[in-house]
Parts: sequence; C-alpha cells; structure tokens
Amino acid sequence: MTPVISMEKQEQLTIRDLVADQDLTTGDLKMILDLAGRVKARPGEFSHTLAGKQLAMIFEKPSLRTRVTFEVGMTSMGGFAVYLEHSKPRLGERESIKDVARNLSRWVDGIVARTFSHQAVVELAENASVPVINALTDLLHPCQALGDYFTLHEKFGRLKGLKLAFVGDGNNVCHSLMLTGAKMGVTVRVATPSGFEPKSAIVAEAKALGRETGAKIQLFHDPIEAVTGAQAIYTDVWASMGQEFAAHLRTQVFAPYQVNEDLMNAAGPDAMFLHCLPAHRGLEVTDSVIDSPKSLVYDQAENRLHVQKALLLLLLQSRRV
Repeated sequence: MTPVISMEKQEQLTIRDLVADQDLTTGDLKMILDLAGRVKARPGEFSHTLAGKQLAMIFEKPSLRTRVTFEVGMTSMGGFAVYLEHSKPRLGERESIKDVARNLSRWVDGIVARTFSHQAVVELAENASVPVINALTDLLHPCQALGDYFTLHEKFGRLKGLKLAFVGDGNNVCHSLMLTGAKMGVTVRVATPSGFEPKSAIVAEAKALGRETGAKIQLFHDPIEAVTGAQAIYTDVWASMGQEFAAHLRTQVFAPYQVNEDLMNAAGPDAMFLHCLPAHRGLEVTDSVIDSPKSLVYDQAENRLHVQKALLLLLLQSRRV
C-alpha cells in the first residue's frame, strides 16, 4: 500500500492564497521549492494526500501547460479538478465575482483562476473561504516563476548570485521573474524596446526586495548588454494573449530582441535558455536555440507540475481561520 504523507507535520505557508508573487515570503518560497523537490523525486508517496479534495479551475484564456499540470497534479494526489471555461462570458459578467467565489467555496476546497484582469483574482480571494491560486493574469504569473526558479536551482544547484536576463516584452512573466527572483537573490536584467519596459511600480518593488538579498534589478534597451555574464536567458512571446491585434507592429519593433545563437554566445559560457511557452519559433527565438542542449524549456514545463503539486499540498491541506 502506498504510504500517505501527513502534511500536518509540514510547516505552513504564511499565505492563505497565492494572488501575487509579493504574497510569498522567502521562507514560503524555500518551503514550496523544497517540497516540489520531494514530490518530483518520490511522487508515489503523495498519491493519496489530496484524496477527497476538489479543485475548481476558472480559465478565461486558453492553456496547455497550466491546465494540464494543475489537473494532473490534483488527480495524481487523489483529488479531483473541475474545469470552468470562462472566455465567454468572462468572470464577473454573468454574475458577480463575489457570488462566484461564495458559491464555489460551498462546493470545492480550492480555486485556480487564469484571467485577464488581475483584480478579478484579487476579488475571488477576498470573497472565497477556500484558497485561491493565481494561474496567470495580465499583471503576474507567479506559478510560472516558481517553476522557472525550481528549474534553475536544479541546473545550477543554487539561486542566490545567479544572473537571469529577460529579453523581450516587459510583461506578466517578466514581472513575476523580477519579484520572485529578487526574493531569492537572483539578479534579473531586463532588455526591452523603449516603451515596452515592465511596470515601474513592479520594478521599484522588486528593487526594494533585492536590497534585502543582494539581488539587482536592471533595465536595458541593448539585449547584448543585458545578457553579458548571465547564466540564463529568458524570452516570451512578443504579443501576449489579448494583444494579437498588435502582433504585426510588435514583430517589427522586437526583431532586434530575438534570442538566437549570436545572443546566446554573448552571454556566459554556461548560459541556458528559458521560455515559458508557447513559443513562436522564428520570432522571439530561433529553432537552433530552443532545440539546443542549452534549452531548458521542457524542464520548465515539467516542473510546473511539481511546484504546483507542492502549492496544492501546502494550501489545500490548510484550513482558513
């Protein structure tokens, strides 16, 4: 019989919900990544830990990695996930977010939400009596950052002191990488075209967090300058979901920010490539980079499963007060 791990013996996170990267303390981050390592190494030990637990998944945007990893993560630990497609109407249009949160709280043990508006996830968390997890908003993507830093720790054996260069659009993934990286002691160097920088308030908050850990948050317009000496080069699509109307213009503006072999060569000799996927091959990254031995993109995708299983364990096994 497969042994059941009692999470009551685990330390508890300081949070009840994961709405923003800022919610997590450094201790929380270490706890999640440590547990993710255990889950990945010995998945069978956790196969019944969420037996009887139910998860509602509200998705306004299409998804491959986020949906599959949360569903598989939940069911592989004995729980059940219900997928709620909310692209038409979006969350809050058919009935208030408050009522959605209060209804779901009567039926399920946790809510995962992937929305356009960050405020929608904030409102869910404010009104739900069960944990709410941000599975992506236009502002932040905390689960992605957790998977990314777990992957980098696997590769380099450490996070503190690493340099990660993000090249492209200062979007939600960039925001989460800066905030979580700063807490973990990772210097994040962001290269964007003028006018496409990450939000100044997020940059300021990440810089403040970095002052406590020694991490630096640096902005550039020159991608070569940003990647020089970096252990990891990260990019994302140039037009995120909801920005498709501007894809043609963005393709022209971002062309000098393509991650290709020349840009990889400008980084450190041990530099690895990361992308949250889906990738537009031939645009933000070339095939020769994404398919190279230096690419960690499929490790990142796999590790989303393990860090989210750790999150589900830590949040759904705890009761709100």
